[in-house]
Amino acid sequence: MANLIDKEEIRTELIRKNLFQMQVDLTRQRRLRILVMSLLMASLMLTVVYGTLENPFQYTFSNIGNFFDYRIFFIVWAIVSGLAIQVSIVALFRLENYKAKSSYLFVGLAAFFLVLTSLIPALKDIYPFWHWLHTACAIVFALFMLLSLIPYVLFISRENPRLRLVLKLWMVVIWIGSLFPLILFGTSGLFELWFFVSLIIWLLYLSLVLFEEKIVKLSVAFLKDEPNLDLAIEKLYVNLQINPKKDRQD
Repeated sequence: MANLIDKEEIRTELIRKNLFQMQVDLTRQRRLRILVMSLLMASLMLTVVYGTLENPFQYTFSNIGNFFDYRIFFIVWAIVSGLAIQVSIVALFRLENYKAKSSYLFVGLAAFFLVLTSLIPALKDIYPFWHWLHTACAIVFALFMLLSLIPYVLFISRENPRLRLVLKLWMVVIWIGSLFPLILFGTSGLFELWFFVSLIIWLLYLSLVLFEEKIVKLSVAFLKDEPNLDLAIEKLYVNLQINPKKDRQD
């Protein structure tokens, strides 16, 4: 099929029809969706593995990272999870053209404090001050995450009424659901597992739904005036980024 497609001709045609930027946007959205969901899946697997290295009924994430030989693993988990959550949330903000600067700031601070929490030792008997600071950073992380997501959820609920109930239910599942293990089992890794796993799954769901909606809308607009649907789909998916060496081989 590559030999049947003249990329330069397609590029010129799309520019003439004012569709070139739309095709570029579609390509970017598809790649961004793959990146976001890959980061979230990696974070989800890492969270489950790390949180169950020791008995989660007995040990918190901080206990696992400070009482056992998993200090580096704790830091790596915090960096990967913080990066994945921040990148995915910012990508969702931009996807929906959400411009509240405070939310961007809060999600960045949340990721920062998550990593900072992993770096500060949590050994109460040996370093009481650092343990207190560690706990304070964990609370601030949760607070900033809440402050960044709640306004966005309200914004999405207004823009997409069909998602309103699902989004609000997920917020209840994440935040209220995290409190039940804490109440039932006390300070343990269960409430942290619930919080991070449910948050990441929610972000995966939201990424799947919102990116798909955006891609479908752009695809319909791109294809609506095309007489040959098969050829139009080829134009939709062909890589039009300039790569002279590869283009010559094609």
